[in-house]
Amino acid sequence: MAENNSLLNRLDGLVSRFEEVSTLITDPSVIADMKRFVKLNKEYKDLEKIVKTREEYVNTLNGINEARNILDTEQDQEMRELAREELETCNARIPELEEEIKLLLVPADPEDDKNAIVEIRGGTGGDEAAIFAGDLYRMYVKYCEAKGWKISVSSFNEGSAGGYKEIIFTVSGEKVYGTMKYESGVHRVQRVPATETQGRVHTSAATVAVLPEADEFDVEINEGEIKWDTFRSGGAGGQNVNKVESGVRLRYVWKNPITGVSEEILIECTETRDQPKNKERALTRLRSFIYDKEHQKYLDDIASKRKTMVSTGDRSAKIRTYNYPQGRITDHRINYTIYNLSAFMDGDIQDCIDQLIVAENAERLKESEL
Repeated sequence: MAENNSLLNRLDGLVSRFEEVSTLITDPSVIADMKRFVKLNKEYKDLEKIVKTREEYVNTLNGINEARNILDTEQDQEMRELAREELETCNARIPELEEEIKLLLVPADPEDDKNAIVEIRGGTGGDEAAIFAGDLYRMYVKYCEAKGWKISVSSFNEGSAGGYKEIIFTVSGEKVYGTMKYESGVHRVQRVPATETQGRVHTSAATVAVLPEADEFDVEINEGEIKWDTFRSGGAGGQNVNKVESGVRLRYVWKNPITGVSEEILIECTETRDQPKNKERALTRLRSFIYDKEHQKYLDDIASKRKTMVSTGDRSAKIRTYNYPQGRITDHRINYTIYNLSAFMDGDIQDCIDQLIVAENAERLKESEL
């Protein structure tokens, strides 16, 4: 029981913190300070999970003691049989609970609960790369629909033979970034392009970048220094498109605190016919872009600590190959290979993400030496 006790000792301090936070989030002065309230609310939810799991853990340990006590003292066969079953169930549940608790004790990535901004760009391979970028976009749309998440496209640039040279969209829902972050990197496709007459297999690639959507108070932006332009949105939509300047373009000069170098950020948003909405979405993307840049040092620090680094770090690393002739998907980070390419491209990617989460959790546990 020594390990159990050391685990319980670690949890006891968190129980008192949970009680403290529970009181704080009802305090009017805390509620008035939005930034602090949001932070404490998040801490409350995280601690609530730990406290509930601790309760089950304590009850299971007590169940073991009671069952052993009955087996030591009780003569009644029926009672003894029930105690034996209870002991078996509790003993099987203890290691599972210990694993759950250890994972809950490892500090989660604070970004995981955020929405995500996803950017897909056709890489090497010309028309075929743009078509593949379109296939990836469709795959994510199907996946997000199955999860009940909402997608809104903020800008896109179509390829001449179909697909997208670039498409940028926001995904909103529960724990989106914590799930989608595993998709950041270079996706490589091997197949016979529709434009190929000789039937030869070509290799092309598209890059996916997943950024956590920044909240208003995550970054400081001087809105007075933003230069705005408006323009007419292209694309389908009849006469309205040519008359209304609903597209917005934002320019902002930002000084990188890590390098000290100033750079101009240019963001366009043509998502809706409503100019104020487009402005708000362009601002969200600006915040997320700066937030991501400022967090790159934090991401690099994590990447340098871990060997396989499944979720963050180098976005130029090849993470997955989609081989059409063999119907094969290979994720190079965890040596994961399956042969259900058509289902995968239809959004059935959860199993692969689950395996990546397991691999990352194993690393995080090792790192925290629990």
